[in-house]
Amino acid sequence: MPSKKSQKSARSHRSTLSLQKTEIIINVYDLLPPGRVASTLWFLGTSLLHSGVVINGKEYAYGGHDRRGVTGVYWTRPQTEPPGGTFKCEILHGFTLAPQNEIDVIIREASEEFGGTAYNLLTKNCNHFTSYLCQRLTGRPGPNWLNRAASIGMALPCVVPRDWIEAPDFDTADGELLDEDDNADESSRMLRLSSEQPRLVDQPGRRGGNPGSSDWDSEEEHQSRGTGKGKGKAPAIRDAAGRTLPASERAPVPRD
Repeated sequence: MPSKKSQKSARSHRSTLSLQKTEIIINVYDLLPPGRVASTLWFLGTSLLHSGVVINGKEYAYGGHDRRGVTGVYWTRPQTEPPGGTFKCEILHGFTLAPQNEIDVIIREASEEFGGTAYNLLTKNCNHFTSYLCQRLTGRPGPNWLNRAASIGMALPCVVPRDWIEAPDFDTADGELLDEDDNADESSRMLRLSSEQPRLVDQPGRRGGNPGSSDWDSEEEHQSRGTGKGKGKAPAIRDAAGRTLPASERAPVPRD
C-alpha cells in the first residue's frame, strides 16, 4: 500500500501536469522606413517601435481613435505589419499558468483600461499596453527599450521625429468593431482588423462566445459585415494631447 507521502507526491505531480503553460510573446515592429537611419537607431536601441502581445495565436495591440467610450485594443493575426511598419523580431517574454477564462478576463480588463481616445503617443501608447498586459500575465512588464523613443520625447519634445507626429500618406487599417457582450459597456468592446478572418469576441448567449472562437455564427452574418474595405484617405486622428496619429498607431474602427 502506497505511503501517504507518495500519494501526496503523486497528486502534486498530477496537479502540476494539469497546469497548462501559455506562451506570452511580444512582436516588435520598426515604424521608420528601412534604411541606414532605421538600422542605426535599431542598433542604438532608440527606434520608433510598435509592439503587440501574442496569446494563443492572436496578437493584441493598442491604438488610438476618436470614438468615445470604445476601447483601443484590437487583435490581428501574429506578425501582421501595421501600416508603414516592418516586422523586426519576436520575443518570448514568458509564460502564464492562468487558464483561458482568466486570460480572457485580463484581456477584457485591459480593453477597459486602454480606451481609444486615451491614446497618447508619449505617455500611453501601444508599448505601454504591451508592458501592462505582460505584467498582468507574467508578473513582469515588457522591456523598457520598447518605449525608449517615447521616453526621450517626454524629456526632450523637440527631438521627436516629425514623421512620428505627422499623418502619413497612406490610410489607417480598415476594421470592424466586435461586441464582447450584448449588454456590456462599449468600453469593453474589442476591435479587429478587417483583413483577418472575422472572429467573435465573448458574446454570451451566442455560439463561439469567447475570444478563442474562430468563426462567425453563420455565413449570412459573415456576409452582413462585408469586407470593410473603404476608399479615400482616412481623416486625421489625434491622440489625447492633440498630436496627429500615424496610421500605424490608429486602432481600426468601423466607418459610419
